[in-house]
Amino acid sequence: MICWVMYDIKNDKARTKISKACEKAGLSRVQYSVFLGTIEANEKDALQLQIEELMNTDHDSVYIFPMSKDELKSTALLGQAFDKKMITDEVKAMFI
Repeated sequence: MICWVMYDIKNDKARTKISKACEKAGLSRVQYSVFLGTIEANEKDALQLQIEELMNTDHDSVYIFPMSKDELKSTALLGQAFDKKMITDEVKAMFI
């Protein structure tokens, strides 16, 4: 499945660990606090558990959105949707 992970994490150390967990799961950073990529359902579940352990549920927020390829292709990207310095060809190919 295609999966978006978006977060607002106050603690620098926790934020860094969460971003590394997203990268390790095979997701690509498309903005500073947004990741996108293809991930298996069990990997998404494992990532979710890992993030829950790292975040402070009283202050932080994390959104994990699974979607199909058709849904992704119908996504509207407005303005400077992605940081062009961060986005990879693999992510670009998802929108073709």
